[in-house]
Amino acid sequence: MNIWSIKLHHIKMPLKVPFSTHLETVSEREGIIVEVTGKDGSKGCGEGVAFSSPWYTEETVSTSWHMLKDFLIPLLKKRTPEHLGETEKLFSFFRRNHMAKAAIESALWDLEARRKGLSLSAFLGGCGGSIPSGVVVGTPNIKAAVGQIETFLDKGYTRVKIKISPENDVAFVAEIRRQFPNLDLMADANSAYTLEDVDKLKALDEYGLMMIEQPLGNDDIVDHASLQKKISTPICLDESIVSLDDAVKAIKLGSCRVINIKPGRVGGLGPAKKIHDYCRKHHIPVWCGGMIEFGVSRAHNVALASLPGFTIPGDISGSDRYWEKDIITPEIVVEKGRIKIPERPGLGFDLDFRRLKEVTLAQEEFMFE
Repeated sequence: MNIWSIKLHHIKMPLKVPFSTHLETVSEREGIIVEVTGKDGSKGCGEGVAFSSPWYTEETVSTSWHMLKDFLIPLLKKRTPEHLGETEKLFSFFRRNHMAKAAIESALWDLEARRKGLSLSAFLGGCGGSIPSGVVVGTPNIKAAVGQIETFLDKGYTRVKIKISPENDVAFVAEIRRQFPNLDLMADANSAYTLEDVDKLKALDEYGLMMIEQPLGNDDIVDHASLQKKISTPICLDESIVSLDDAVKAIKLGSCRVINIKPGRVGGLGPAKKIHDYCRKHHIPVWCGGMIEFGVSRAHNVALASLPGFTIPGDISGSDRYWEKDIITPEIVVEKGRIKIPERPGLGFDLDFRRLKEVTLAQEEFMFE
């Protein structure tokens, strides 16, 4: 693949508004930006989307940096794949660490798309035009949640996701549904429940939710199958699906009716596309989840969500949802509830190096020659 160098940037920016689940409140977001430069001078960008602490998965920014610096980049230098499709197999030498792998893998997709003169959407096999945009309300306070939803609807967002937990669920959902009776609404539990809570989860059936996301254990597909038989609201799996094999087993068991695909969670765009293709073949709708990303990962998600199986608006909001100023130019903008798919080669967005420098805590470059 003729790689000249890889540069890592450890960055941090404050969120405009803190984002809360029952597991964690995020006020500042750290991340890793990966720049891959080819011998021909072409560049590709990726983003490591692990959080500062291991509340979502076992990975963190620090462990991802360690994996990139000490294992994945040295492996690439030693055994640089001839073709992009070989990257997943090469990285399988190391177990899990999907977010670290995706940081490089997605940068290589951008690099190859630019070399071929194709938009990343076209290179993946996506459709042109635009994608519908959904948004997440990250507060358990009903008054604050209603205010956020009103603001998002005024901006044209077409689907809203709220966070729930056993301490804040039925009454919370009921009040939001009362105030927004026609809203496309979904709930995300981030593994807050067990099968002992089936009555509570069943009580949510009457509120017309599009789905309830990851109600049970973060690595479970068996209990979810049991729960799905007892509730009418479709279950969507998120944390449980970290590979195509997981998706295959979940669908065979009847563990869910919807799957959330996050490139960082599954190891990159290549694995994400394979899961999309399998789900589409088996008539399981998918959507692209969000990780409170910076603009680079957000742009990758826009391209991924242009694939035909992504029939549900994803958690792909505009740059202004979280940031006073993003690290890409132009920033991602939602217009009338949709995001335009770039037609320029690669991501269709460029790094804003001035802004990147302002928010960089550390950087390191690795030369391949």
